[in-house]
Amino acid sequence: MLSFFARTALSIIGNALGLLIASLFVPGFDISIVGFTMSVLFFTGAQILFSPLILKLAIKHMPALRGGIALVTTLVALFLTAMFTDGLQINSVSAWVVSPLIVWLTTVLAGVLLPMVIFKKLLSGSDRPQDIE
Repeated sequence: MLSFFARTALSIIGNALGLLIASLFVPGFDISIVGFTMSVLFFTGAQILFSPLILKLAIKHMPALRGGIALVTTLVALFLTAMFTDGLQINSVSAWVVSPLIVWLTTVLAGVLLPMVIFKKLLSGSDRPQDIE
């Protein structure tokens, strides 16, 4: 149960960073300050809910797409977040092409780097025996 909460927290932080970076660097990708939290939570929920469904559909109908499931899931989650929340607007075709890549890449990097930073104390050796000289 603890690992589920840790993974969810890391997903929320990674997605927040991804959406923030996309809003800073992609013209036509706009997040309002007021709607940011709701957009991040909705986006994360959509990713968690639709990832298994998209994977199952890809395996059944388009096996070649299986490697890009996370990217497709990011695109679907962005579409749903833009449609159902007021906090996110994607206004150009180039933003629809570039923003999923940026959000996905940021989320992947955060998923690799954040555990090292957040759990550094735990991993650094509080459980390791002291060296005896």
